[in-house]
Amino acid sequence: MSRALTDAIIHRLQQLLAELTPAGAVPSRHLWLGFSGGMDSALLAYALNLLVRQQPELRPWVHLVHIHHGLNPHADDWAAHCLAIASEYQLDGRVLRVTLKRGARISVEAEARQQRYQVLAGLMQAGDVLLTAHHQDDQLETVLLALKRGQGPKGLAAMGALQSFAQHCWQLRPMLNISREQIEQAVDQLDLDYVDDDSNLDTRYDRNFLRQLIIPELKQRWPSVAETAARSAALCAEQQALLEEVAAQKLTPLLARCALTQQATLNIAALQQVSPAWQRQLLRQFCLQQQLPPPSQVQLQQLQQQLFSAQVDASVALNFGHVWFRRFDGALYIDAAAPTATPNNMVLDALQQQALLAGCWRLPQAAPWQQLITSLTTDGPRIALAKLRGKLEIRYGVVGSQRCHPHWRAQGRELKKVWQEAKVPPWLRPHIPLLYADGQLIAAASVFIEQHALAADTATGLTLQLD
Repeated sequence: MSRALTDAIIHRLQQLLAELTPAGAVPSRHLWLGFSGGMDSALLAYALNLLVRQQPELRPWVHLVHIHHGLNPHADDWAAHCLAIASEYQLDGRVLRVTLKRGARISVEAEARQQRYQVLAGLMQAGDVLLTAHHQDDQLETVLLALKRGQGPKGLAAMGALQSFAQHCWQLRPMLNISREQIEQAVDQLDLDYVDDDSNLDTRYDRNFLRQLIIPELKQRWPSVAETAARSAALCAEQQALLEEVAAQKLTPLLARCALTQQATLNIAALQQVSPAWQRQLLRQFCLQQQLPPPSQVQLQQLQQQLFSAQVDASVALNFGHVWFRRFDGALYIDAAAPTATPNNMVLDALQQQALLAGCWRLPQAAPWQQLITSLTTDGPRIALAKLRGKLEIRYGVVGSQRCHPHWRAQGRELKKVWQEAKVPPWLRPHIPLLYADGQLIAAASVFIEQHALAADTATGLTLQLD
């Protein structure tokens, strides 16, 4: 039975990898096993060991990664055990430590999971695969937790055998159709050594409560409950995929882009034309397309109220978890960046001024940008080099009453009006670098150049762009 099960795991893993690899191509992606050392991951590590023996060319691509949470007094021993197993299998083994936030309203389970996945994502490059040893009983636990939290089809779809992970990576669960009892039998027959985490008996944690007290009772009454719950999850996943396909089609005409940052925005007036239920679904779809977690049902209803009841020119800013929802100029912006402090002003030294005049100066910037880029050109609006003399400064958060005369306007006006005219979102305005020469405004990066500072005709000039 044990060999048949490991062969089934390997076959399923190869099937999933084939779905990610074009026909006829040789997979060239790293496989990172989240290796707790427990019974489930011990069996998957053993199956990987067999796979690498069959295909030695995969050996450099397979890694066993143990996350050291520091929660248990035996944690150091578990890490040493996992490294020993990796050495025995002649596979790359790594131990990564995480520090968990602790607090009255912080779930240790959720925090450990978030930190674990975050550090694993930090190891991976585009196309890489995270392998986890989730099995059929884990799926049942996930479905029950989704019911407890009042989640819809997406939550009830639980875990997929193949899912996207982090930025352009994948997560595969090749043991998802295998029961806990099958794993226990195989591990016993193979005499595999594994970590026995005593915290799994602590029923204060939701999953342990289900695992120790609820699921055994369910299985006693309905022996196939884990299998049937997995089928329900698969049906929910199928329905959710169809819903997202239709939602993506309905969402596309409602999307635009911010002229300054190029991030996607959602037209609020157009969104208001569909039913409330579709509004919520399209908001969820918008979040998913930006790879951000959608709000809960209650939060979505609050967002709808704020978006549609506010005055046309009113600003709206809501924060749900790690995601900010902001309304500006009839559009909804979402991102995971919390408001940051206004950067400090700076005076360019001689070397920086020399680099600026040569068009090769770079200045790091906070999100949503990475840097301020300067370049020399003879095309388009650009700064006359003759204007870049004396004391050169970069200023941030300049008061809105500052008078300016952008290159596209016949007359000057206050900076706050120019920001509005250029459709610069209010939360970004304090972070846009403004260049001054001897106290006189020269340009606002990526937005405008002062009329008096424009280069003439085909003369070489300087541009300031946020990237």
